[in-house]
Amino acid sequence: MVIDCHVHLGDTVPVPFGKRREVTVHQLIDRMNREGVDLTVLLPLESPEAATGWYLTDQAIRDYETYPERLLAFVAVDPRMSNAVGRMQHFLDRGCVGFGEHKTNLAFDDERSLALYKACDERGLCLLFHSDPGLNYDEVGLPRLQKCLKEFPNCTFIGHGPGWWAAISGDDDRSGGYPKEPIKPGGALDRLLAEYDNLYADISAGSGFNALTRDPDFTEGFIQRNWRKLLLGTDYMFCGQELPQIKWLREDAPVNDEQREAIASQNFLRIIKRDQ
Repeated sequence: MVIDCHVHLGDTVPVPFGKRREVTVHQLIDRMNREGVDLTVLLPLESPEAATGWYLTDQAIRDYETYPERLLAFVAVDPRMSNAVGRMQHFLDRGCVGFGEHKTNLAFDDERSLALYKACDERGLCLLFHSDPGLNYDEVGLPRLQKCLKEFPNCTFIGHGPGWWAAISGDDDRSGGYPKEPIKPGGALDRLLAEYDNLYADISAGSGFNALTRDPDFTEGFIQRNWRKLLLGTDYMFCGQELPQIKWLREDAPVNDEQREAIASQNFLRIIKRDQ
């Protein structure tokens, strides 16, 4: 079974990359069939910094309801909105099974985000977050994230984005981006993934793919240490987009069959407490 834990529909492509044709739910299913993806998670983008367009939770639910056997929907609520927790519960009652993509121009442990983490913790939900120098920002070593991992042990945090994956290397200086040089041991990701049961990593987008292919010698050991914590994702969001994570996991990743299956689906199913 193959699960893509990170997809956006709607017109969300950032302007600097040019106007690209948005993916409809029917086109998504066609792409899933061609790529051999069995189940996809739809992630709304509701914060104004998250993209230049929008993909609202209400639309994600409607798309999920069009193909309920192939799709799941998460809820995303901007923590600065009034009654953010109440809004979140409304969408959970309509069938959302997790929270994300959490992508705001706030410190990771801003008190308004903490209220959402607490709500996820009380409900035993997972929360997929994007981290960058200006989005859910943190310091070297990710101390703000670590504080939240300790405070909310029943919320499963899923890391994503350049700021998250830069911390795979011991020389991370929080500048983000897509480093190409060899990875230095001692990065925060290894330490935190080993220490906290409620932390996972989403390998989607250029950031995830770059982190796992920039230094093959390091990658093999990283996977052996953390394969139970890695989740397949693509960050698919426009027609014609390449999805290298799928081919990499199928053909090139230094994994055995058990590890490949865990990353492709079993780890995610465990997080959302769902059988195949």
